[in-house]
Amino acid sequence: MNLDYIVREPENITSKTPILFMLHGYGSNEQDLFSFRESLPADWILVSFRAPKETQFEGYSWFDIDFNNPDQYINIDQAKDASDIVLQNIMAISNKYGLTENKTHLCGFSQGGILCYSLALKNPDLFNYVACLSSYPEEKLLTDIVKDKKKLENLCFFVSHGTDDAIIPFEWGKKAADLLYDLSCYFTFREYMSGHGVNQKNYIDLMDFFSK
Repeated sequence: MNLDYIVREPENITSKTPILFMLHGYGSNEQDLFSFRESLPADWILVSFRAPKETQFEGYSWFDIDFNNPDQYINIDQAKDASDIVLQNIMAISNKYGLTENKTHLCGFSQGGILCYSLALKNPDLFNYVACLSSYPEEKLLTDIVKDKKKLENLCFFVSHGTDDAIIPFEWGKKAADLLYDLSCYFTFREYMSGHGVNQKNYIDLMDFFSK
């Protein structure tokens, strides 16, 4: 399945050009995280995907969510399918641009971030910087992750969460710090006085992370 996406291309593209893939949250669309583009490195390719499932109010989702059932909060089968589809599209787009010696980065918000944890920890050889915003690592999607510390060395995570998040509890998001610490991954965990979103300080810290 080919996902719809929007892209910003730099003037010059070589086999070493970095590329950032963006995965939006539930009920949003590909324009959401793409709004970060003015602050991201000008020499990167930016690709913002649109999730395949339609939601209310002209939004899209990667998988269904049951807000009333914390034990079955996400549809695991749909999430696994979505992760596979995203990976296929990442590989196809990277091949299209002839990116063979580059760095590939991920940025996901909410359920997009859930997929980023899965993609990066299952395929650490493919990714470098990974930003997971207002999200959490879903254990049921991480049953077969790579645990070889040597293979995880290339990954560097930026994890952020609002202390007043009413959609994904702060305690869920904080699980990422324990997981990444246990895996000996490079990561920074930031908490902000905000709800389910990215406030200005979070945005500035995120751009600083991607500029290193």
